[in-house]
Amino acid sequence: MKRILTISLLMLMLLVGCSTEISDYHTQQPALDIFHYFQGKTEAWGMVQDRSGKQLRRFHVDVDGDVKGDTLTLNERFVYDDGERQQRVWHIRRTDTGRYTGTAGDIDGVATGQAAGNAFNWRYSMNVTAKGSTWLLHFDDWMYLQDQTHLFNKTAMKKFGVTVGTVTLFFSR
Repeated sequence: MKRILTISLLMLMLLVGCSTEISDYHTQQPALDIFHYFQGKTEAWGMVQDRSGKQLRRFHVDVDGDVKGDTLTLNERFVYDDGERQQRVWHIRRTDTGRYTGTAGDIDGVATGQAAGNAFNWRYSMNVTAKGSTWLLHFDDWMYLQDQTHLFNKTAMKKFGVTVGTVTLFFSR
């Protein structure tokens, strides 16, 4: 029992030691203002991978963004390689400097986000159907502005704290 506890503590320390904080990016340029970046039309290409890295799906996204005051509305239209179409409309509020909340029809609860430097971290939960079952997964999005027109997004999808897959996107405006 003592050995299991020791191994568990070491694993926990390793996981905590590897976590990235938004403040790690506060000096990185160009600075990412999601309201500015997503205002107007944006296009993205992405893929979903399982935990081993095997590509499961590819997709294209057309995004229309509209800023009104402290709210950014993002209308995302996905087309997957198998022909499936999906739409998500985000309503993102700037609540404080570098802090955001958001809702969308298929999101469970309220998403929370933080920005610093060229990075934005967005966390939310969503029900995902795969292989005939629906699972509540937790998404940990990290967006990185490369220049004024290109942005990378890497997302870890987690169940019970364990990464079960990733989503990678490349945005262009």
